Amino acid sequence: MKILACYSIKGGVGKTATSVNLAYNAAQAGYRTLLIDLDSQGASSFYFRVRSGKKQWGKRFFDTYESLLKQIKASDFDGLDIIPAHQSFRHFDVFLSDINKRQRRLRQVLKGLKKEYDLIILDCPPSLSYLSEAVFQAADMIVVPVIPTTLSERTYEQLLEFFRDKDLPVGQVYPFFSMVQKQKQLHKTTIERMQSRYKRTLITQVPFSSDIEKMGEHRTPVACFAAKTAGGEAYLNLWQEIQQQLESL
Repeated sequence: MKILACYSIKGGVGKTATSVNLAYNAAQAGYRTLLIDLDSQGASSFYFRVRSGKKQWGKRFFDTYESLLKQIKASDFDGLDIIPAHQSFRHFDVFLSDINKRQRRLRQVLKGLKKEYDLIILDCPPSLSYLSEAVFQAADMIVVPVIPTTLSERTYEQLLEFFRDKDLPVGQVYPFFSMVQKQKQLHKTTIERMQSRYKRTLITQVPFSSDIEKMGEHRTPVACFAAKTAGGEAYLNLWQEIQQQLESL
């Protein structure tokens, strides 16, 4: 079983759209896939039309994997299950502050699911916190969507600095370009600079696309209504590139 985290310090960069489409494409490729929506806003859960129960259960999230099993819900797609977000998830840092060895706790809990799933995808909230540290320790690979602008590049460098300061595995972090508009000179020069500077940058670039924006209307992955568009093909290519990386780990 592999654990893939989709993470960014910065919001609004396409993190959730990436998580949803990677989860769908992984399941279509035959991976028994579990998407865990760690963001209390619940955008991934919304896209897959899955709701959490009313009962407050976030405090038990890090107890045992049996706690997670009770919250798993089937999606509309074969091979893809969801643990939907809950409002109580916003208190994750409070819960983790009381746990010994909190950085490793998430990985310990998720390891209990290895018989049920080939791949777990974590859709993470945009923050640096106890939760994000636990995610970084748990994940085999961390993909970071970056809009090719100066501010997003700076935010990515801040993430790498955090990894270095905390002695976290920088080699597991893979950026890729999201919301790319190739007609913009700033995007072009930023992409060239970052590709030269960061050798683990993934090749696939996800374009700024109205079809991706329409995911909220359709409440489904892009491939379900616009597979042959630039956005749909980009997410499939991104999954295939990530798949190769995961299989080499």
